[in-house]
Amino acid sequence: MSDDTTHSDLHERVRDEVPSHLDVTDVQFEGPDLVIYTETAQKFAEDSDLLGQLARSLRKRVTIRPVSGTHSSIEEAEQVIHDVVPDEATIRDLEFHPTTGEVLIEAEKPGLVIGQRGSTIREITKNVGWHPEVVRTPPMESSTVENVRNYLTQERAERRDFLADVGQQIHGSPEKDVDWIRVTTLGCCREVGRASFVLHTPNTRVLIDCGDKPGAEGEVPYLHVPEAMPLTEIDAVVLTHAHLDHSALLPLLFKYGYDGPIYTTEPTRDLMGLLQLDYLDVASKEGRTPPYSSEQVRQAIKRTIPVEYGDVTDIAPDIKLTMHNAGHILGSATAHFHVGDGFYNLVFSGDIHHEPTRLFNGAVNNFPRAEAMVLESTYGRQNDYQTDTEKSEARVRQIIRETYDRDGTVVIPAFAVGRSQELMLVLEEAMREDEIPTMPIYLDGMIREATAIHTAYPEYLRDGLRQRILHEDENPFIADQFQQVDGGQPMREEIASGEPSIILSTSGMVTGGPIMSWIELLGPDSENTLLFVGYQAEGTLGRRIESGRTDVTLEGTHLTLHCRIESVSGFSGHADREGLEQYVEEMNPRPERILCVHGDEQATDQLSSALYQKHNIRTHQPKNLETFRFP
Repeated sequence: MSDDTTHSDLHERVRDEVPSHLDVTDVQFEGPDLVIYTETAQKFAEDSDLLGQLARSLRKRVTIRPVSGTHSSIEEAEQVIHDVVPDEATIRDLEFHPTTGEVLIEAEKPGLVIGQRGSTIREITKNVGWHPEVVRTPPMESSTVENVRNYLTQERAERRDFLADVGQQIHGSPEKDVDWIRVTTLGCCREVGRASFVLHTPNTRVLIDCGDKPGAEGEVPYLHVPEAMPLTEIDAVVLTHAHLDHSALLPLLFKYGYDGPIYTTEPTRDLMGLLQLDYLDVASKEGRTPPYSSEQVRQAIKRTIPVEYGDVTDIAPDIKLTMHNAGHILGSATAHFHVGDGFYNLVFSGDIHHEPTRLFNGAVNNFPRAEAMVLESTYGRQNDYQTDTEKSEARVRQIIRETYDRDGTVVIPAFAVGRSQELMLVLEEAMREDEIPTMPIYLDGMIREATAIHTAYPEYLRDGLRQRILHEDENPFIADQFQQVDGGQPMREEIASGEPSIILSTSGMVTGGPIMSWIELLGPDSENTLLFVGYQAEGTLGRRIESGRTDVTLEGTHLTLHCRIESVSGFSGHADREGLEQYVEEMNPRPERILCVHGDEQATDQLSSALYQKHNIRTHQPKNLETFRFP
């Protein structure tokens, strides 16, 4: 099916593909999806292969919905759903939307609601005509997941109109032939942070990421340049993952008039909202003027179109997007762009971790085609080799035991998303197997809420961990040792003066947040340990302390640190130098050109040189505000 179809052409083409005994009342695009409205939804459901056949022949994602009034009553549908779905699925809520014929089923075990190859869902539709959507009840209560779901339900009608508008734009005909692509660097070149790029074709402009720079207030992406302006005419935004150096300033786009879609994974959408609202809160507490309001955060969430790993998704008349697991944090993605009708393929790595971790499978590096890549280089320097995971975990256990024997407390600055959950798994196992003494593990800041979001999306976790949570009822994140710090400063003071413990606290680079209180309370005492396990960016207080500075100023208070200060590599969500080289070496196919970004000047220079020498790939070490033309 060509993309230059009118509505009547589209209806006729769909009618030609659908068996004659099935009704096609209307056909509409909603974002990248093709929605077929029918008076015979039950009969559509009887053919288990039909939906897949339609998607392949029409080359679109296809959804079948009943025409309003052709489905059963809500009361009958409720009864059928409870009869058809096994009790073990534990249905928590049913939410009916008569105008679209959809029913949202929230259950603790959604796989049992879906059934093998969708058999249970088809059975529901066959009996009552409603189109089921299934979501998971988070094993840990998450206010973020609940708030996002409630907000999207509340805005359902407006969102449907928005998706219809986006669908018209996506599936129109390109005005010009695609004979070039340009990529302009708006940040994160020869530096870590403020990731942002514009991908430009003769017809389309796509913004990839829009983050801040840790420890450098006011250094934002160069959104004012002609390649990005006017922001109102950007066609789409793609977000690789939720960390603030990639997502913090996305709501700013809506402040200045952008009202288009954001494509990202579902967990990234939820984490993005959590981190952006906290970003505003921290700015307010520090007396800074926030760059945008919570209303713009809500706008970003409302205009997010979730994309699953591996799904080929039209995002413009001349661009298809496929997102793949990047192994970095929950929902993190490598973005593969197929431009034109087979013209060129460009991959943005995002932040990647090549090897599997306790939390995630390793980053995907097999693509149908990949002529060029924009590759992160955080640990691209020649000697940026991390300790292997087993040795890193053993070292952490040793430090904890030694601190415990001194009657001290271990404080770990940690990113709320990713490293905290990795450490939680390490610590839970170590205590369960008596490798370290059992003691309280206090979670301060957003860590518990971010962990709850992880448990809401176990399908994005590593295979074995997903199996434990979904099928073995062994959720390590809810072990008794984990306790939320929810009593503010008085509770922190009580913990600091109490028994030995472990504290995981944001922010991970000591740039604000509750970690400042912990350093002030525990830093002056030699029996305690401050343990760094994540990357400390240039210009952050974490980097200065890690580099040996013990005289620090915390929110106007001068302090001398006498605590033990340790750093353990191996827990980073980024591939080290060897991992980056291996990622490229094992790529299939290997790209012809690579832009090394998201690393300091030494890292990008040394990695680009090594890749050129080893693989004869044309490599670049871009500066900010450079434009590259492909092919």
